[in-house]
Amino acid sequence: MARTIPRLPLALAGIVSLLAGLMAGEARLGWDLPLSFVHLHGPLMVCGFFGTVIGLERAVALNRPWAYGAPFATAAGALLLLTGVETSGAILLSLGSLIFLAVALTVVRRQPEPFTRLLALGALAWSLGNVLWTFGAAVPQVVPLWASFLVLTIAGERLELSRFLKPWRWRNPTLVPPVALIATGAGLAAAGLPLAWTLFGLGCVALVAWSLINDIIRRTIRQPGLTRYVAICLLSGYVWLGVAGMLAPALDAGIESLRYDATLHALFVGFIFAMVFGHAPVILPAVLKVKLPFRGYFYGPLAVLHASLMLRVAGDLLALDSVRMWGGLLNGVAVLGFVVMVVGTVLSARPNPPSA
Repeated sequence: MARTIPRLPLALAGIVSLLAGLMAGEARLGWDLPLSFVHLHGPLMVCGFFGTVIGLERAVALNRPWAYGAPFATAAGALLLLTGVETSGAILLSLGSLIFLAVALTVVRRQPEPFTRLLALGALAWSLGNVLWTFGAAVPQVVPLWASFLVLTIAGERLELSRFLKPWRWRNPTLVPPVALIATGAGLAAAGLPLAWTLFGLGCVALVAWSLINDIIRRTIRQPGLTRYVAICLLSGYVWLGVAGMLAPALDAGIESLRYDATLHALFVGFIFAMVFGHAPVILPAVLKVKLPFRGYFYGPLAVLHASLMLRVAGDLLALDSVRMWGGLLNGVAVLGFVVMVVGTVLSARPNPPSA
């Protein structure tokens, strides 16, 4: 049975990719870290970390042994990247994403709903990006596909929850243009064609507009405790997705400027990690069978994340190297602080063993 497959080792493998990816990112910013895998910052974060933990979540939900092949393959692939076996590592990452796509298509067959199709589209984008990268495409060429994987995954999950709002006949149709723009922009970038980043950015801005109208956070942000915390995480993430979308069109003139760093990290740090911070207290208990009660101090890492990202983006746009370096360092501190906070909260919530 799938329930007998160990989940914690896979989650820990994802955390290893996260830590390695963060270190590579700091080295790319200019901090003196003698690493051999600095150029693998993007693959480690998107495929090794996000791919593994999202793949684990989907495998648990599907409850089929073969579905665990996705996180197993991506976890193993990331570890091979770290040991210098990059070709085999990339192949395993591609294999994991293809299994993940098969999981998504299985879910679509079982539940043919708009949100499951959107999740499958995100899985397809990730698979295409991985396969292209494995066959030699540069990271900037496939990063819009990787970003589409995460952005469309979040959009699909939020679309599912929008069913708790008052029915609106235009909810699904109005989501089509943002998704089409994002997918088209990612496809053009992979093909090296013009207007890729412009269309991708417009799609991100349009998705923010759709979300502000259709996301359930319009209701939940008025509720206390964990519900409000999740809503604030999402709302702050949408702000950064909008910033990334507005910065992206300038990249069609070239990705050599610091605006590239600002755009990608507004999206991946500001939007994606805000979503991670918000969803972790809900998802981790279901996936790892642990207790993660909400605490007021959960807001701390979120505040550091956004403040440090503002510093980093300002340093990028003003070409202030020391400012962007310190902003990037504090980005990592915020993420690591969140991980430590979650682990500490889980351990403190465990029942005390009975005394002898």
